[in-house]
Amino acid sequence: MTTDFTATRAAFDLPEGMIYLDGNSLGPMPKSAAARVAQTITAEWGKMLITGWNKAGWMEQPAKVGNRVARLVGAEPGSVVMGDTLSIKVYQALASALEMNPKRRVILSDTGNFPSDLYMAQGLVRTLGPDYSLKTVAPEDVLAAIDDSVAVVMITEVDYRTGRRHDMAALTARAHDVGALAIWDLAHSAGALPVHLAAEGADFAVGCTYKYLNSGPGGPAFIYVAPRHADRVRPALSGWLGHEAPFAFEPGYRPGAGIERMRVGTPPVLQLAALEAALDIWDQVDMADLRAASLALTDQFIAGVEAACPTLTLATPRDHDRRGSQVSFRHPEGYAIMQALIARGVIGDFRAPDILRFGFTPLFIGAPEVSRAIEVLAEVMQGTLWDRPEYRTRARVT
Repeated sequence: MTTDFTATRAAFDLPEGMIYLDGNSLGPMPKSAAARVAQTITAEWGKMLITGWNKAGWMEQPAKVGNRVARLVGAEPGSVVMGDTLSIKVYQALASALEMNPKRRVILSDTGNFPSDLYMAQGLVRTLGPDYSLKTVAPEDVLAAIDDSVAVVMITEVDYRTGRRHDMAALTARAHDVGALAIWDLAHSAGALPVHLAAEGADFAVGCTYKYLNSGPGGPAFIYVAPRHADRVRPALSGWLGHEAPFAFEPGYRPGAGIERMRVGTPPVLQLAALEAALDIWDQVDMADLRAASLALTDQFIAGVEAACPTLTLATPRDHDRRGSQVSFRHPEGYAIMQALIARGVIGDFRAPDILRFGFTPLFIGAPEVSRAIEVLAEVMQGTLWDRPEYRTRARVT
């Protein structure tokens, strides 16, 4: 399959004149999403009411959609299920992995990990008691820090700030060599680059769908459990829909079969409908083609910005193997610069303390948009157009 990115670009609804380089934070709306959600609302919820759980297949949605996501992350059929938020899925994976490795008490992560992942680990450690700990090291020191004291290695494959990519195969292999388990957060990987969970031996993985996968704000997360573990993990969040027979209404919990046990609460039917519309686009995409296009666009942007804006400092690795699908530059006035860009129709975002972050999604971004983004950034920098009071006022979401 060769991907036609002209066709995928036509499938998205983007405002006229906007250059959207923030799909790594919130993906744009597929044109078909509104109709698909409207159908769910009117023809299913509206006409079927509660019978939609059976007639419209709502109860099966988390597994059905999970199988479609599985293709994009290199997972085995039946190993991914949808639902809840990414933080909930991080907690599930961590708690299950720690219970599977009961003689060890250390969670290892890196200082560049997304704070919410670290917060969930801190909360779990606090609940489990003083024998447990979270250890963080610099991203480049993770491999050396994986030793026989570690129970679980919890890593986000692509750093949310810099776009630095960890080596999943090497870190997972090292974890297994010393008897540890590996959990991978794919928030900035799923839909951004080829992921090979099964081939590279991951034990657990989690991810969100509202970024590169375009499910919309608040879109559901997913969790992967390697099939070799699926029937022996015990979910700490033993929710009703993870029960083997939810409608038996038994007072005691019995885990469902395989990945089904990692379900917690009622599936978000409307959000899953929006995700299904987005996945119809992804069904046309070859991940190798996507990666090649992404690297070409990020190379173009790096070269153009460095030539035109010498006061910006590249924070993203130049090495293709170590780069996700975003480019980040540092500047002390990064927030104001980003606001000036947004005011001129180039949408990226800012990450404290000094990161201007730009995401590149070939599904709807091509070389002409990248060229124009470089031109606008050069105008902002060369004319110091960011130095205005209104660009320095921090909004709640940056």
